[in-house]
Amino acid sequence: MSIKSGSCLCGEVTFEIEGDFDNFYLCHCSRCRKDTGSAHGANLFSSTAKLKWLSGVDKVTNFTLPSTQHKKSFCSICGSALPNIQLGGELLVVPAGSLDCDIHITPTAHIFISSKANWDKDLHKFPMIETLPLQA
Repeated sequence: MSIKSGSCLCGEVTFEIEGDFDNFYLCHCSRCRKDTGSAHGANLFSSTAKLKWLSGVDKVTNFTLPSTQHKKSFCSICGSALPNIQLGGELLVVPAGSLDCDIHITPTAHIFISSKANWDKDLHKFPMIETLPLQA
């Protein structure tokens, strides 16, 4: 059983995940696009892994969209997405970008593609620049 470490952007919240992930979904639903500000959410799911907060648990804010099961946890200081427990404690959801280590599971699937942003097409075809491009 492996242990993976993670944190928020400002470093106030740190955590460990003990166990393995079952699935890794790239979710294109409008809710995940809104709460990430991006083309999709990238979340790891586990029904067996355990979450342990190492620091800053008092900085973790939870939000559930009313009348839905859409839940987001984030650092109250920097706003970074953080893991949360869903489905009455049955499911651990971990934003992939919150981990500070490599993961060895590749995405399982793109989901809710019918909600995909209209600009989210052929993104792999655009130039890939290693740093912030210089302004002319």
